[in-house]
Amino acid sequence: MVMNKPADEIAIRSFKQQLTAYKQLIDDDITAYVKQNKKTTFQQFGAHARLAADAYTSILERGGKRIRGALVMAGYEMSGGTDKQMILEAARAIEMLHAYILIIDDIQDRSVVRRGGPTAHIMLSDYHRAHRLADDEHHFGVSIALNSALLGCHDAQVTLANLQVEPALREQVIKIVNETMIITAHGQTNDIMNEVRADVTAEDVDRVLEWKTAHYTFLNPLHVGMVLAGADKHALRAISAYAMHAGRAFQITDDILGIFGSEFESGKSPMDDLREGKRTILTLYAIEHAKRADKNFLIHMLGNQQLTQAEFQRCKDIIEESGAYAFARDQADMHVSKALKSLADDSNGWSESGVVFLRGLAEYLLVRSS
Repeated sequence: MVMNKPADEIAIRSFKQQLTAYKQLIDDDITAYVKQNKKTTFQQFGAHARLAADAYTSILERGGKRIRGALVMAGYEMSGGTDKQMILEAARAIEMLHAYILIIDDIQDRSVVRRGGPTAHIMLSDYHRAHRLADDEHHFGVSIALNSALLGCHDAQVTLANLQVEPALREQVIKIVNETMIITAHGQTNDIMNEVRADVTAEDVDRVLEWKTAHYTFLNPLHVGMVLAGADKHALRAISAYAMHAGRAFQITDDILGIFGSEFESGKSPMDDLREGKRTILTLYAIEHAKRADKNFLIHMLGNQQLTQAEFQRCKDIIEESGAYAFARDQADMHVSKALKSLADDSNGWSESGVVFLRGLAEYLLVRSS
């Protein structure tokens, strides 16, 4: 799916410029937060507590594109919001929740790399080994990583509870965020169940796309920003179709990058998804359409923790030769088209700059490399 329309390129360029601006603001705010967090944690709770806090802030500071925080700010600004400091704090809280989710996700996926560095539980296991502590290093690493994730989660909730806005808006945001986290947890449970079942369907995979990504990565941050600007129920409903389709496209392209991208691009090993047995549009389609020998090989490799580079390359070849790669790209294209149509139909009352940002984001999903 090569994008060759000049309007697409212009929209993507505009989106990237605005995203860079949002990211810089969020990163600077996170840097200030981390500095204060390190100081107060040590003063109030001591060096052992700092170990957990530092593991969390290490993941938080590694960044990524800050797309969720950026969507908080975009949703706020396109709905007429003007309090830049308040919405920046809200954006940081959403990014803090994301770091918490990443730590949990890495434990469940048994990942060892996150955004160019060790995952939190691996970092803490290394600490245990380096300091020759008693008991099991893996158990120690996972235990402290879970605590670090909880610290980040609840500190994010405190940040949201302290936002300087009308109490009704603050309460609505906290409700939206927690309802979204419940949906996300159910999405993650279904994702894990899909890894261990033999009867996974396309509907099962689509539910994960909706529950684990669309709500969490797109709808939640947009709703948070819009509510803080005082958006009404009609406006919140109007953005839903865009978020659901853009979110699905985001996860499909993420799954493609998870196998066909590099570790530098995706932030994790490209073999992780196959090692954990992840069922995606790619693997499900390949299993259904590959030749029998290839199908059996792919099924055998899914969930194989000892997957070799040669075996991984054959899995990639099977996915491509079965038509799964092309099918996934087409599905992403379809969801982007629906997201753009929804945006065109329902964007009355939103600022033009906000609509341009969301349009560019949707277009970008088809060409993203990380």
